[in-house]
Amino acid sequence: MARVITNLLILAMLTLTSILKAQDTQKKPCSEIEYSQFNFWIGEWNVYDTKDKLIGTSKVLKQHNACALQENWTSASSSSKGTSYSFYKKGDTTWNQVWVDNSGGSLFLKGEFTGNQMILSSEFKEGKNGEFCDRITWTKKSDGSVTQVWDRVATDGSVIQQAFKGIYKKKE
Repeated sequence: MARVITNLLILAMLTLTSILKAQDTQKKPCSEIEYSQFNFWIGEWNVYDTKDKLIGTSKVLKQHNACALQENWTSASSSSKGTSYSFYKKGDTTWNQVWVDNSGGSLFLKGEFTGNQMILSSEFKEGKNGEFCDRITWTKKSDGSVTQVWDRVATDGSVIQQAFKGIYKKKE
């Protein structure tokens, strides 16, 4: 009888050890390298125009529980505020962003990380001067800053209008 109990205890311990080891080897959600491609934008930023005038602040946080980045933008010269969520979609290997501001405006963007740039675009829509899409490019600079350019782009790829250009510099 003691032998049976000893064998059962050994079997139980081996089973428990196997279960614990299997749990340790499972990947954490969103641990693949693609999920970290936009991490260069994480931080607390002062945002300047091309003449080095402060135009706003931005706080970009990694949302570990949602595998996403959350940006909170505040304009320095108006009451404009907005929030975006950026996330990597493994199913179609794209980056996506949803932006909503306090005036009711919204953007839905999709794209990819290439080199040192995240390039996201909306679908084309009809404007008063023809079809266009919104394309936003974030470029990681060697000094740690990030340049964000928001262009309105025609169907032929030409830039119709630059809606925004901001240079993100980390707060000290």
